[in-house]
Amino acid sequence: MPTPADRLRALLARPGLLSMPGCHDTISAKLVEQAGFPTAFMSGFAVSAVRLGLPDTGLISYGELVEQGRTMCEAVSIPLFGDGDTGFGNPLNVKRTVEGYARAGFGCIMIEDQIMPKRCGHTRGKAVVPREEALLRLRAAVDARNEGSDILIMARTDARATDGLDEAIARCQAFAKIGADITFLEAPLSEAEMRRYCDEVPGHKMVNLIEFGKTPLLPLARLEAIGYKIAVYPLTLLSVSIKAMRAALERIRREETADVLDFAELQAVVGFPEYYAGEERYAAPREG
Repeated sequence: MPTPADRLRALLARPGLLSMPGCHDTISAKLVEQAGFPTAFMSGFAVSAVRLGLPDTGLISYGELVEQGRTMCEAVSIPLFGDGDTGFGNPLNVKRTVEGYARAGFGCIMIEDQIMPKRCGHTRGKAVVPREEALLRLRAAVDARNEGSDILIMARTDARATDGLDEAIARCQAFAKIGADITFLEAPLSEAEMRRYCDEVPGHKMVNLIEFGKTPLLPLARLEAIGYKIAVYPLTLLSVSIKAMRAALERIRREETADVLDFAELQAVVGFPEYYAGEERYAAPREG
């Protein structure tokens, strides 16, 4: 059987741009799969929000993220990308994080170059480690992969916001040279910056599309023409979920009927039909 990493490699080998929604729990991961997407991204921002009710400012731990990811990977058959934050410490911590994400069932882990505690890439107050430290982190991640952890490595830099585009591109070039499977230059501010990154950095590249964020929300065809291989929408499902829940709560408060799924459809989404089929398969024969 192909591993999650094998399935991601096959997806990346196909022509065209890979559109990838973000997800944050088992039900959102299952909805992505049911909608026909071949992969999804476990967003650290979204997991911090739904698991802790706290902002993405480094408050969530390795253990909390990897455990959330394990349940999500077990719930779906599509391969998932996992947000590994900074790797949670020095290069040896990074290796442990990569190994843990591989055991949890992820197809790819993202490791970034922010200082700890890190922040969402489209918020204020970011800072990155020196380039040499960032490269040591990535080298440890690549070593973990090469030493037997079957998982892809996506290397992210947030240096555009702190040190400028030239430094961010230089870091991505170095990440690719060390052996990153995918690079990710976070929060370019214009199409021209996006084009320069894609022109100057080899290998697969990802763009992060956050509604009302810093990066232009370009059509997928244009992103592919620029040179991106992956487009991720990390917070769309979380954002629309919060908006829908607020609307439903307001209708309940006004003693109005909320706009909900038919109960049969709700049961189908969470897996009651499959459970009932299992009950029938393993039901004890009736006597007489």
